[in-house]
Amino acid sequence: MNVNEIIKETNKELERLLGTQGVSTLAGTGVSSAQAVQAAPGRRLCAVPAKLEHSLLDPGISREKIRKECELAGLYGIGAVVVSPYYVECAADILRRTGTAVCSVAGFPHGAASQAAKSTELRECLRRGAGEMDVTLNVLAIKSGELDAARRELQEMLQIARGKCLIKAIYEQSLYTDEEKKAVLSLIRDCSCDFVKISNALTGKRAEETDVRFVRAIVGTKVGIKIDGGVKTLERTLEVLGSGADRIGMSATIAVAKEALGK
Repeated sequence: MNVNEIIKETNKELERLLGTQGVSTLAGTGVSSAQAVQAAPGRRLCAVPAKLEHSLLDPGISREKIRKECELAGLYGIGAVVVSPYYVECAADILRRTGTAVCSVAGFPHGAASQAAKSTELRECLRRGAGEMDVTLNVLAIKSGELDAARRELQEMLQIARGKCLIKAIYEQSLYTDEEKKAVLSLIRDCSCDFVKISNALTGKRAEETDVRFVRAIVGTKVGIKIDGGVKTLERTLEVLGSGADRIGMSATIAVAKEALGK
């Protein structure tokens, strides 16, 4: 897909997100999506921060840093902050009544924990104030051809979370063959997960529009798509959203939000 086609798709997505009557048509003008939208009346990119998830999963991050970043996330209207289970209560205290959700993780990043451990982790995060959870599927079961075991685990976590939080099933794409990818995504769709998270945590691969389109073709429109991996600028954010992603996980969240809001 060439740059002009990406820009056209991005413009359509922005119209959907922002309810505008259209962002300037950019194809062939040499003007970036970000530049054109910044120039639009009122700088109407206010919907973008709510599509971002501020990743704070660095194993060396301190409580002081968590507090600071959560305060900024609430200030700029970020959709969610993603913290380790240890920091859920801290993040929830700061973000209460801000509109920014607290997201945590279960079985992250390898999915090798037992079902009992994942379920306990999920329950504890809910008790401490998590409103969203990224849950790692049982990768070992999937690689062993034991899809029913992975299904049972996911269904149990969905049952625990029902009415309490959103569940984003982590699809660690680099670990699977093409056939396994289709099987995993079909499983996520059939279990009616709220989101699939296209994860690149184990490879450092950057988020790609083709990955979003591949996932969308299998999960359909009723499952949201989150993707992460190397998105650091507003222009790149618009490109990934334009491909059909609903959320983007990143660490450059505050900088992107500031640019989107013209601050």
